[in-house]
Amino acid sequence: MRQRMELLLSINVKKYRIMNIKPLADRVLILPAPAEEKTIGGIIIPDTAKEKPLQGEVVAVGHGTKDEEMVLKVGDTVLYGKYSGTEIEYEGVKYLMMRQSDVLAVLG
Repeated sequence: MRQRMELLLSINVKKYRIMNIKPLADRVLILPAPAEEKTIGGIIIPDTAKEKPLQGEVVAVGHGTKDEEMVLKVGDTVLYGKYSGTEIEYEGVKYLMMRQSDVLAVLG
């Protein structure tokens, strides 16, 4: 039980640290979902053959622009294009920064 509480606490601390990055205008900060490590048949995929994930969770959003309001919100699970966004590494975690218009869909 204690280990679970410590895990939840560490996850919450990480979420609060993300707030140090505040996207501007219509940009969003996305935490990509982890890449698949096994196929459905149980074959382990090596790191060099893994495809980039095409979905992730929105962890920070900008205010939008005067022409385009911000539709996405923190916590949304989204789909995005294969080459969308700019990779950013912050405190050892890789994120994607992209425009709201680069997001293809909200899951959910």
